[in-house]
Amino acid sequence: MIAPTAETCEGVPELEERVPDFLVLARYGRVPQVARFAAWGDKPERTAAVVVSTDRGQELATVLQTLPPNAKTAEGEAATPTGELLRLATVDDLDRSAKDQHAAEDSFADWSARAEKWKLQLELIDIERTLDDRLILYVLNDRSAETTRLALLAAAGGFGVIHVQPVSAEGVVQASGGGGCGTCGT
Repeated sequence: MIAPTAETCEGVPELEERVPDFLVLARYGRVPQVARFAAWGDKPERTAAVVVSTDRGQELATVLQTLPPNAKTAEGEAATPTGELLRLATVDDLDRSAKDQHAAEDSFADWSARAEKWKLQLELIDIERTLDDRLILYVLNDRSAETTRLALLAAAGGFGVIHVQPVSAEGVVQASGGGGCGTCGT
């Protein structure tokens, strides 16, 4: 599934005018998503590990394909990027990600207990941390008041800002609108 692309970098002139050299189609996330990322410089090879900027933060991704900057979607529309390819992943990025995922696994039982204690009507199914240390909680639920409530209770409990990502049998539940270039504060 390609992430939605409604938002742009309008109003940020240096980013509006920045035409990518090419686009990268890449897969990212514990519950995998596929999106297009604007890229500059050398083209990474298929299956290369890269760091991308998404609406959730900086994440590891796997390159599936490189596309020309003027690529079209299956519907014939301009293929708009939803973020940026920041760099090829380093050994430090890969090590950090592995450690963060181990810590996330270790915290799963605690987060499940919190959701039960807070009497939330959702089921926690996975946890992930981004490379810039943002916490993502995957929940089996659509976008509802319960996901917002979980984020607010976590912030009120001193756990910081978290991203609650609803998931259904079809995969990640996308927010309406979403997307953006990844560098405009989206």
